[in-house]
Amino acid sequence: MRLLLDTHIWLWSRLEPGRLSRRVARELQNPTNELWLSPISIWETLILCEKGRLKLDGGAAAWIVEAMRLVPMTEAPLTTQVALETGSVRLPHRDPADRFLIATARVFELTLVTADEVLIRARQVRVLGNR
Repeated sequence: MRLLLDTHIWLWSRLEPGRLSRRVARELQNPTNELWLSPISIWETLILCEKGRLKLDGGAAAWIVEAMRLVPMTEAPLTTQVALETGSVRLPHRDPADRFLIATARVFELTLVTADEVLIRARQVRVLGNR
């Protein structure tokens, strides 16, 4: 499977792996699966740190670089096609990060790994729910 990790799933996999369901943990460890991460998740992580909602050892930038070194992922490019696709994403809220993640999953034909019930119920893309 080609898996796009929602921001919280990526953070949990590094900081709180016990929050992952058995299935999600198994799929993230499966070497035949491709793990993808959007730069939007990096941006969200930086914002969480700036707001004081998340503290990362060594600071956000250093932690992100080390996390990407430890578990290499395919970077999902922010392309014009992805940006245009955000216009057709229909969610009950206007969160730009969620819209970009859905659009990215659509454009690159990825399965979104998330615990966000809004995204799971939206049925906008294939989802591997952390339940």
